[in-house]
Amino acid sequence: MARPFMKLKVLLPFRVFTEKEDVMRIVAETHRGAFGLLPRRLDCVAPLAPGILTFVTKTAGEEFIAVDEGVLVKAGLEVLVSVRNAIGGMDLGQLREAVEQEFLNLDEREQSVRSVLAKMESGLIRRLIEFHHG
Repeated sequence: MARPFMKLKVLLPFRVFTEKEDVMRIVAETHRGAFGLLPRRLDCVAPLAPGILTFVTKTAGEEFIAVDEGVLVKAGLEVLVSVRNAIGGMDLGQLREAVEQEFLNLDEREQSVRSVLAKMESGLIRRLIEFHHG
């Protein structure tokens, strides 16, 4: 039996940042820690924290993308990551620095706006789950 691969699409507000067809595994960071995805994992939705999105493809091996806060949705073999900003094409050390400089050093106003948006997103996700199970 052929091993299934996931399709990863990283979306920014106005464009597709990257799209990979042969993803074997993904590691993403949330505010509660990192978690991994494999092709046969159950579908899920997770709010992402600023950090490094790591994934392994059959053709290119291990790759890294620095991502801002956002949402990850896994449905079947498709994984969509929607974030405000993403940076790629650097080594892991440079990406970690980019996360600290670009995504974590936000002014107070932007942090309060993000906090409100995160609460709204969490509420929406809870309602969707309740609606689906109710």
